[in-house]
Amino acid sequence: MGSRARTLSAWLKEQANDLPPLEETLQSVECKKIPALDVDELRSFVFRSKDKVWVWIAMNRETREIVASSRGDRTENTCRILWDRVPSAYKEAIVFSDYWSAYRAVIPSEQQRPVGKETGETAHIERWNNTLQQQLARFVRTYDVVFSKCVKMHEICLKLFIH
Repeated sequence: MGSRARTLSAWLKEQANDLPPLEETLQSVECKKIPALDVDELRSFVFRSKDKVWVWIAMNRETREIVASSRGDRTENTCRILWDRVPSAYKEAIVFSDYWSAYRAVIPSEQQRPVGKETGETAHIERWNNTLQQQLARFVRTYDVVFSKCVKMHEICLKLFIH
């Protein structure tokens, strides 16, 4: 009949392309209150275990919304991409993170609140990372049977999960 079977990956790409920019989906920030963000990074793999891809996330502490994300290595450059993607309404936010040096290099020192995991201050973003790993097998910590074969599909799945 001439109808073409669509693949799942083609459908996922279409769905991801139809999503609005993340900033348009966020609840508005109260003008009177300085927002707070949790930031964290999590390791994943693309194609093979040697090809680590780090997913960096910024989360609104109050609403638990993901306000920005980036993907790359675990360097200052990828942290800067994350920080550049943080919406302007959050640029003055207090930022809770671990003690990773990239955060100190990128986030203004007066806004930083580095904390250890034992304090519980970053528990919500750590929980979000665990949920991501439980819901999408391609983001698990150990390299196994399930993984992304390409970076683009890794990004698409993350974008769909966040939205």
